[in-house]
Amino acid sequence: MKYEKISVVGAGAWGTAIANHIARLGLNARIWAYEKEVVDDINSSRRNSTFLEGVDLEPKVTATTDIASVCGAPIIFFVSPSHVMEGIVGQMVPHLGDDTIIVSCTKGIENKKLRLPSQVFDELLPEKFSKRLVCFSGPSFAIEVAKGLPTAITAASRDSESARVVQKVASGDNIRVYTHDDVIGVELGGVVKNVVAIAAGISDGLKNGHNTRAAIITRGLEEAVRLGRAIGADEKTFRGLSGIGDLVLTASGDLSRNRTVGLRLGSGEKLDDIVSSMRMVAEGVRTSKSIHLLSKKHNVEMPLCSMVYDICHKGKPAKGAVGELFSRSLKNEFDG
Repeated sequence: MKYEKISVVGAGAWGTAIANHIARLGLNARIWAYEKEVVDDINSSRRNSTFLEGVDLEPKVTATTDIASVCGAPIIFFVSPSHVMEGIVGQMVPHLGDDTIIVSCTKGIENKKLRLPSQVFDELLPEKFSKRLVCFSGPSFAIEVAKGLPTAITAASRDSESARVVQKVASGDNIRVYTHDDVIGVELGGVVKNVVAIAAGISDGLKNGHNTRAAIITRGLEEAVRLGRAIGADEKTFRGLSGIGDLVLTASGDLSRNRTVGLRLGSGEKLDDIVSSMRMVAEGVRTSKSIHLLSKKHNVEMPLCSMVYDICHKGKPAKGAVGELFSRSLKNEFDG
């Protein structure tokens, strides 16, 4: 099959960056956006000023509000937030081409049934689509991908051929794609890292220093491994691009929305004020509740993620929270 036309569902920063990368490789990239003003901006000014300011888009990037028109492409990158994906996928299903490969770039766990994106797709898609679903994740700030800076990403699928197709189509001079078969592990790494990034930001906002941040990142990785072990992920996935790679970037990079939320919490701002001032979604705030509930369900100890949950959803003051973590009972490093 020829892959001359690729679709992207979701015109946020990451969706727009993927489309720009695909177009830079010489393929036509068609973006579906909910917001008409975003579509008009992309098609007329070659910009997405709402979500990815300062990037001139390639001529082969176009946009539409008609979701049916993007569903016949051989590859669809799905880049919508986790809390709205169910409704969007439902709109897509009747229009999908028989051989379409869906590439999930969504990071999160929905709050009601505690499902990862792949599990939502499994429930909503006919089996011929769900069995070849590909999860696309790794350390990748949207603005850097959009500008063509070097990036490495993992494409994971239960169907090895689908993973290889996406690897071949998406790889280029500036993006190197690795294949993998652990969809759950790759997705979970992209979820937990957002919550740990908030914790790291809180610590930095409290001026706790680099040592504390390094400890939070390291222990946060251990929490991801514990939860992954409980729900069937491969432990080695967490030492890869979608695990430690994405975690380090999101918890320490100044472009991270989740770290920014943490910084502002640590500096004394109220969460409602922070969220209302941000145009783009910081998935870690919503996901911290899902992680908390999932860890309780599987009896997995995740003190860092629990701290973020308490601060974001229970009104716990950020000041003193890190100190409480350090005052917990002493134990072996790899207990549990």
